[in-house]
Amino acid sequence: MKFFIDTANLAQIKEAQALGVLDGVTTNPSLMAKEGITGKNNILKHYVDICNLVEGDVSAEVNALDFDGMVKEGEELAELHDQIVVKLPMTKEGVMAAKYFSDKGIKTNVTLVFSVGQALLAAKAGATYVSPFVGRLDDISTDGLNLIQEIREVYDNYGYETQILAASVRHTMHIVNCAKIGADVMTGPLSAIYGLLKHPLTDIGLAQFVADFEKGNK
Repeated sequence: MKFFIDTANLAQIKEAQALGVLDGVTTNPSLMAKEGITGKNNILKHYVDICNLVEGDVSAEVNALDFDGMVKEGEELAELHDQIVVKLPMTKEGVMAAKYFSDKGIKTNVTLVFSVGQALLAAKAGATYVSPFVGRLDDISTDGLNLIQEIREVYDNYGYETQILAASVRHTMHIVNCAKIGADVMTGPLSAIYGLLKHPLTDIGLAQFVADFEKGNK
């Protein structure tokens, strides 16, 4: 499973990259605003800065809601860097844009997906990634992991190459469970990735190794 980090914070991206397990980055307008990045030119520059930090795909989201606007923004984003993936909303216009970009060989990520039917449309349109939101479904007492599992089944039935990108991952167990049911990618906070490192028996064992070494090397 690929590990993406969901942020626009360059320091966190650098830290995740240094860990050696980072495969890409996802961003959105909210994450850009959180980092105080506003204005078209600043946002576009920031996407390039992110691409220069990582080796994998970087999802950059369009703001337009109409087809023509999505195409215009998406083409501009795709020209920034060959690692850019054009992020599109799961709407009629977004699906049409995904098909347009797919025919042109431009990678896409269809986001805000909350049903198998939506994921099926994204795959039919040739999306590179589909982003079902695990955490947001959990927030309304709906099983987000079950959606990942159902999409996996449908995609496997028909051999769709669209990658399932588990989005809105909130914690470490989301990552583990998404891996169990076959998500191709997860995107979440750095804290959730670091959580995979932790186990009390590892800490206890390491402390014992250190203590034993010190005893034998005084």
